[in-house]
Amino acid sequence: MSEQRPPESAGTTPAVGKDEWVARLDDNRARRTGLPGVVEERLRNVPWWAWLTLFVAAVAALPIVYDSGYVRRVAFDTVVYMLLALGLNVVVGWGGLLDLGYVAFYGIGAYSYALLSSNQFDVHLPTLVTVPLVVAIGAVVGLLVGLPSRRLSGDYLAIVTLFFFQLFIVVVTNGDHLFGTNVTGGSNGIGGVEADVDPFNLFGRDLVVSTGGIFNVWYLYVALAFFVVVFVLLRFVNHSRIGRAWRSLREDPLAAEMMGMPVNWLKLLAFSFGAAVAALSGTIFAGLNGGVFPTTFAFPLLITVYTMVILGGSGSQAGVVVGAILVNVLLELLRDPGQSRYLFYFLIVVGLLAIFRLSVRLAVVLGGTIVLGFAVHAIASSISDAAVSGASNGGGWLADALRQWVITPSSLGAWAPISYVALVSLVLVLTLLAGWVRIAVLVPTLYLAAFVWENVMLAKPEATRFIVLGAILVAVMIVRPSGLLGEKRVEIV
Repeated sequence: MSEQRPPESAGTTPAVGKDEWVARLDDNRARRTGLPGVVEERLRNVPWWAWLTLFVAAVAALPIVYDSGYVRRVAFDTVVYMLLALGLNVVVGWGGLLDLGYVAFYGIGAYSYALLSSNQFDVHLPTLVTVPLVVAIGAVVGLLVGLPSRRLSGDYLAIVTLFFFQLFIVVVTNGDHLFGTNVTGGSNGIGGVEADVDPFNLFGRDLVVSTGGIFNVWYLYVALAFFVVVFVLLRFVNHSRIGRAWRSLREDPLAAEMMGMPVNWLKLLAFSFGAAVAALSGTIFAGLNGGVFPTTFAFPLLITVYTMVILGGSGSQAGVVVGAILVNVLLELLRDPGQSRYLFYFLIVVGLLAIFRLSVRLAVVLGGTIVLGFAVHAIASSISDAAVSGASNGGGWLADALRQWVITPSSLGAWAPISYVALVSLVLVLTLLAGWVRIAVLVPTLYLAAFVWENVMLAKPEATRFIVLGAILVAVMIVRPSGLLGEKRVEIV
């Protein structure tokens, strides 16, 4: 006689001894209902190649809509980031290997191109020879760096790859006296008139960086062609036996090995594929910039690429592409205080809508924050004109409107770090509260956030943009741990 068990839903805990992911299988497969469900189902049925064609056509048409050289350069950088994210996704998203030396492969590709196409050793190979050769070099180096993964995993593998990354930085920075030969140009890199690094040469024509002072759009199209080739090839690989074996390796290496899969070989392949894509990205970077420099391949770049993969959804090709677009565009928007102000308040409103929906609590929070702002501004201006006579960072109608709401002292002094620490403390306190008490604390927290943003963070946009990016990443990870388009993973408890 079979035992009848109550159904397990998202709000209940699975029975002891039962795997949680398996117990919640029905919940994980649940789809939306109503019109959103119909729209989602229709979008799911659109072939992947149709999405790719539409996306590439949109990017290719961007220079027609915007003739700004800045927009074209940002589009080019975004496509290069998309390539880097696709390569890292092979190692981290599919293989489940924590590779902290990934940017070194990008640097190896750029330096290899510069050495094979410059006066550094008076070698000027054709572009159609240099690029495949550099990709092969990257694949071989990736294979060699991946050798420790045969014995190591997790944190230990991360430390080894991080050591490789640091070794790369040390070698290229001090490579001007490598065995008595100037190989990498040292801290000055390989570039300038003396090095004369060749630009890309296709069909007998050099692709100059700019024409008439405007970024040469052909570099964007070349990067886009690289992206299409890499995306399609990796998709075929992902749906092959190797791709399925990679995912098995990611979920449970021991089970994959017990099933007869060549685990060590799969790890080496993942490193090699990822390194080859990174090296390919390095070639177009070196060809465009006419040189390479050690500072380009610093640790912040590694964090940025990892952010793109995690935010978009590790393991999803479309997800990491979306992550690369979001992160790079956000970082560019946050450079300008005027634009970043719109973005900051937009994200605040969207976040509140996501939390409270259209409810009384949302009205209380928004209304309370607005009233509190006017009250604080009135009190501060009555005490001293210097408390509200500070200059705003950036312009625009929103800046003019906020001058009557957020106090902007002419001199902040020691209040800058105090207000910043107080804001962080209040945010942490909010995580411990619930109900109307949390709403009561949320109102002054939001106003303090506006004060810190207007007086502290907008004054230092370079640091601010990475702080905002980190905050967005934390918020997304709390709401959706698998990333925006990432697939749900099997968690063995």
